[in-house]
Amino acid sequence: MKSTSYNYGECEICNATMQEKLIKQDFWIRDELIIIEDIPAGVCPQCGEKVVKAEVGRWVTELINNSERIAKAPRVSVPTIKFEILI
Repeated sequence: MKSTSYNYGECEICNATMQEKLIKQDFWIRDELIIIEDIPAGVCPQCGEKVVKAEVGRWVTELINNSERIAKAPRVSVPTIKFEILI
């Protein structure tokens, strides 16, 4: 899906003008981390708030519900660190 110019308006948090960008977003689905790349979104340059159009939200929902596509997707490895209080 190509990003087209869309007016995301002002940030609900700090009122700065939202800028259109392609973002990565992570989701935890059934104890599995799913990362979707290149999601068109409005991003606040001041506070980092992100919003997507309803249509994009529906596409994301379809992607995370597509278990066949998820099974075929490339895998990444991430470090896992156990929380411990260091005194």
